[in-house]
Amino acid sequence: MKNIFTAILFCPLFSIAQLKVAEIFSDNMLLQRDKPVRIWGKGIPGSSISVQFSNTKRNTVVDSDSAWVVIFQKQKANTQPQSLLVATGAERIEFKNILVGDIWICTGQSNMEWPMVKEQHWKTEIHYSNQQHIRLLNPSPVGRNVFGVSYSDSLIKRLTAEKFYDWNGWQQCDSNSVQLMSAVAYYFAKEVYGETGIPIGIVNLSIGGAPLETFIDKEVLKKSKQFSGKVNGDWLVNTTLPVWIRERGNQNVGVLQKAPEDENGKHHAYKPGMAYEAGIKPLLSIPIKGMLCYQGESNAQEIERVNEYAALSKFMIDDYRNKWKQPDLPFYFVQLSSIDTIRYKGHLWPQFRDEQRKMLQLIPNSGMAVCSDIGSKNEVHPTNKKLVGERLARWALNKTYYKNIIPSGPLPLSAKYKNGKLIVEFQYSQNGLSTNDEQLLRGFSIDGVTEIKAGISRNKVEISISHKPEFLYYGWAPFTTANLVNKVSLPASTFKLHIKN
Repeated sequence: MKNIFTAILFCPLFSIAQLKVAEIFSDNMLLQRDKPVRIWGKGIPGSSISVQFSNTKRNTVVDSDSAWVVIFQKQKANTQPQSLLVATGAERIEFKNILVGDIWICTGQSNMEWPMVKEQHWKTEIHYSNQQHIRLLNPSPVGRNVFGVSYSDSLIKRLTAEKFYDWNGWQQCDSNSVQLMSAVAYYFAKEVYGETGIPIGIVNLSIGGAPLETFIDKEVLKKSKQFSGKVNGDWLVNTTLPVWIRERGNQNVGVLQKAPEDENGKHHAYKPGMAYEAGIKPLLSIPIKGMLCYQGESNAQEIERVNEYAALSKFMIDDYRNKWKQPDLPFYFVQLSSIDTIRYKGHLWPQFRDEQRKMLQLIPNSGMAVCSDIGSKNEVHPTNKKLVGERLARWALNKTYYKNIIPSGPLPLSAKYKNGKLIVEFQYSQNGLSTNDEQLLRGFSIDGVTEIKAGISRNKVEISISHKPEFLYYGWAPFTTANLVNKVSLPASTFKLHIKN
């Protein structure tokens, strides 16, 4: 009897209590500014719940389905730590060190997942990483870094929407908590906070190797004329999904008899809708500031997947904006970098980068960080994530926080042929164009293969040529050394343009 009593005495309150608060809430969390603050959880039906936050108290009664919710008035950004107290009868749950600021959700695959401890600048940045106004939520997904083998029994048990992500609580950013956090997300948050003074919360849902499809609601996919085939039958043999992710899925769960499954086959991180159901959906009840995405490698290996990527991305973000009831929700993404094809199947990366460029026109309130200049020739994971995060932050600072900052390198507007010259005009070419290495301009061609001479004339590029070609290409190689930049040293995007008269 004594042992039983001791076990109960030292068991955490939330594991034996009737009062529960949603897993998104914890010490050190950040709440979204300028939006009503929604707190919710579970309790005994009919019982009274009181919630206290920001010197205000709200009361409610638990519904018959055990759910309860209270809503506080919107709050301004606040760098002073606050507490959140939830109580019913003798039960109390208190969360401390809460800030109010902007929440950014990060999705994508391994380049977004890439942790600070492996980032190029880590040994220097560790000394500056105690950022008390940056908050991190970094849940670990099932199967991280498990390649070429079947999942263990412990991983199989987590292959449900409820257990897929390990919601291990918010952390205040410091040299310890940031080590396994997305490096891109950290540098983004640090730059935005440094320029605005607004506390930043990062929720990192990225999964190494994940296709875009896993972050999309499969119920919405079913209703799509264009994309319903992606949730038709067993995903492990579905040819409308990337080949590589199906191969990995078969390695991990293909022969497992105990793996949870539904009408679309066995659950896995790469299965359409899995990350949405486990990660995005639980967050829909809290307002956020915007979305960051660094994804594409898994969708860039077959031309069919490349050609649909812009439309698929729009499909995803349109659904997010609808679900969050935020029609202008910012969506900032990273264009794939550069890689050679000797050790990696990057043959279609020029087309893919151009497809991502088209997303800027297809998706309102979006922005693209160009990173082809910092790719690694033989490695799919370039380690300079500092520039990537800072380039994403430029878009947010310009379009979301209204700072007077150039968000991007040169983006092509038109290519016209006149009097023996191609004249290329660009957006974000203010104050003139230049090269990033003080060498002659490189990267232009009219066939996507053979480079032609090009020159800079203030804020335009001019190319002397005797006839009007059909297209003009720039940076059209998996690993490109194209060197056009603007006056703030931001690189131009890969592009293929139809030439006009």
